[in-house]
Amino acid sequence: MCRRLLVLIAITTLITACDAVDTMKEGFAHSQAVSDRLQKTIGLPSLVGFNWNNGTLNSVSVTFQGMPREQSLPDIAASAKQAIAAEFKQTPRQIVISFSIEP
Repeated sequence: MCRRLLVLIAITTLITACDAVDTMKEGFAHSQAVSDRLQKTIGLPSLVGFNWNNGTLNSVSVTFQGMPREQSLPDIAASAKQAIAAEFKQTPRQIVISFSIEP
């Protein structure tokens, strides 16, 4: 009886861990797709991070490497929202957009 319980616990743990790993893999794929889409739209490379909790997309952060000169901040925000919604298939609770500049 105890042996069956241990086997059941081990299998449950493995299945749960596989689901978490799959979720992370999907998240990183979505992150890269958003970055690629924004580079085509805005013309700058970006780093896209995300925070997922219990299947809910809490936040997505987009850090552009430099300041785009041809687009306004509202245009950049609209492009980011559109790319995130299209790739993640969810609307996050918040989107953080930042710019990395050299000193």
